[in-house]
Amino acid sequence: MAMISNDWQLALKDEFHKAYYKDLYQFVKKEYETTTVYPPSEELFSAFHLTPLHDVKVVILGQDPYHNEGQAHGLCFSVKPEVEIPPSLINIYKELQDDLGCYIPNNGYLVKWAKQGVLLLNTVLTVRAHQAFSHQGKGWEEFTDAAIRALNQEDRPMVFMLWGSPARKKKSMLTNPKHLILEAPHPSPLSAYRGFFGCGHFKKANEYLVKNGQVPIDWQIENV
Repeated sequence: MAMISNDWQLALKDEFHKAYYKDLYQFVKKEYETTTVYPPSEELFSAFHLTPLHDVKVVILGQDPYHNEGQAHGLCFSVKPEVEIPPSLINIYKELQDDLGCYIPNNGYLVKWAKQGVLLLNTVLTVRAHQAFSHQGKGWEEFTDAAIRALNQEDRPMVFMLWGSPARKKKSMLTNPKHLILEAPHPSPLSAYRGFFGCGHFKKANEYLVKNGQVPIDWQIENV
């Protein structure tokens, strides 16, 4: 498992010494050695590598990684440029089009967002191939909760987009009055029509950032 090397390392250093993390490490190491696990181990902490703690402006929480070949690369909702865009991300793009006028691109590669300060964090960071939620309850939730607590402590305006009930359950951890919390149903085809479409989160996030003297996010993912 690739180690975190930026300021997240300092924020999360205590976690690496806890009993749950040692058990998690051994479990994940064995899974990588004995079966197919996504994302590739070198991309496991991509969300942290691409979006240092001091750069985070917006947080989008996912659940666990995509579990089909070639999809997951460590950022929630994102896939590599050559991979078919998953249904939930297509719905995110549709909302972006309605909200900000962005065109729907031909790829689902969201690294551009991550490099602008959008933390694309799954609450579980690994999954066995073709077995959704197979690594739930192994310790990742405790680790990513520690990351959420570190974000909550940051003394600057930040936007949290909580989509779907698992993400919305994290709201109780977010007590910092400087942060904007936006909630909506999950963008999956099963629930997007219950209020994700029309939520206006992307415009609201940018308005909040500008109001607080920060550069807004350029949400347009370009064609490749």
